[in-house]
Amino acid sequence: MENNGKQKLVERKFLLPFILITSLFALWGFANDITNPMVAAFQTLMELPASQAAWVQAAFYGGYATMAVPAALFIRKYSYKSAILLGLALYAVGAFLFIPAAKYQEFIFFCFSLYILTFGLAFLETTANPMIMSLGAKETATRRLNLAQAFNPLGSLSGMAVASLIVLPSLISDKRDAAGEVIFHGLSEAEKANIRLHDLDIIRNPYVAIGLLVVVVFIVIACTKMPKTKERGERGSIIGTFVRLWGNRPYREGVVAQMFYVAAQIMVWTFIIQYADNLGIDKATAQNYNILAMVMFLCSRFITTYLMQYINSRVLLMIFGIGATLASLGTILIVGKAGLYCLVAISFFMSLMFPTIYGIALENVEKRDTELGASFLVMAIVGGALMPPLQGAIIDCGVIAGMPAVNVSYALPMLCFVIVAIYAYRSYRGQKGL
Repeated sequence: MENNGKQKLVERKFLLPFILITSLFALWGFANDITNPMVAAFQTLMELPASQAAWVQAAFYGGYATMAVPAALFIRKYSYKSAILLGLALYAVGAFLFIPAAKYQEFIFFCFSLYILTFGLAFLETTANPMIMSLGAKETATRRLNLAQAFNPLGSLSGMAVASLIVLPSLISDKRDAAGEVIFHGLSEAEKANIRLHDLDIIRNPYVAIGLLVVVVFIVIACTKMPKTKERGERGSIIGTFVRLWGNRPYREGVVAQMFYVAAQIMVWTFIIQYADNLGIDKATAQNYNILAMVMFLCSRFITTYLMQYINSRVLLMIFGIGATLASLGTILIVGKAGLYCLVAISFFMSLMFPTIYGIALENVEKRDTELGASFLVMAIVGGALMPPLQGAIIDCGVIAGMPAVNVSYALPMLCFVIVAIYAYRSYRGQKGL
């Protein structure tokens, strides 16, 4: 059992920086979860197969893979604060690129805008996660990161609410006839063009709004003094850092586990709408199930942060990995509303996975290697770019072995959760010297 209850999570001198950096978790949560339902929106609006529409996620999470290591190298040369400001600037630029993207109505332009936006998110995540861990005692670092990460779902819920209450209900392309069929596909090309112009403007607006908010946050952080929490002495060679990280088994396996976890998370949330659509539920209503999943995710984050005072984080991660696996199995095998409820329940078990894998992986990494170590854990988010298109390709099959292909497609996240549970078990045995 771990009992860190006597240690302060955040000292008073770090409180303001902690609050400001924690706000960044909400900012990238908004971007993540307003983007998920856009896959289904683009699929209808641009008349794309699910596998091609999923390139929205490939572009979004590919930006993380591209920029995570450069972000770490930037931090090594400059500072956490400089990296945060650059990340916010890139975030804003990517958001504002939605203006010309909507004007030219090119799917690839939207993907490019998201790609640039996530350059900024890569800088923010590579910086914010280790910075939060450094704002206090090492013994409470994983709990502190779980607390900060608990505010990520607040941003996610905001993004989902905007998508559910403003964007999706306003899309003319998703209007249905009495039989539940999408009307858009039967219209003339001229009618489709007019609807496309309207709907792309609707999709553009929340990104422009968040871009303006990011500019405000940039100004506030630029005017705030941040503590120097990292060593500025000899950093050692980059090659030496790679060698040390590769030789650290808990870290090496943590990067792999993180890649599979993020892939699972994105697949679970991205295709809830398609899963519900197979049951005859429209996009706006289906997004409510996404919101319910995120509420469960948020509540579970606070619950698990509390439980970590008394239960070993590795044991908790293993239990939740098994729970997510069983919920995924129900999602696959049960055709109907009960299967959809199982899909929603997966989010409860996912809640602690990202920050806990992150904290375990970095626990015994030398401080001089933290920035690059953090960057590979952020780079592991590329799992969110690689596997959703594969799941989309499975969904495009329609029916597999007599079952809806969308149900069968959830075998992919189930496999990912098995890998997370195995990582938790191995890291627990390693901690105990077994």
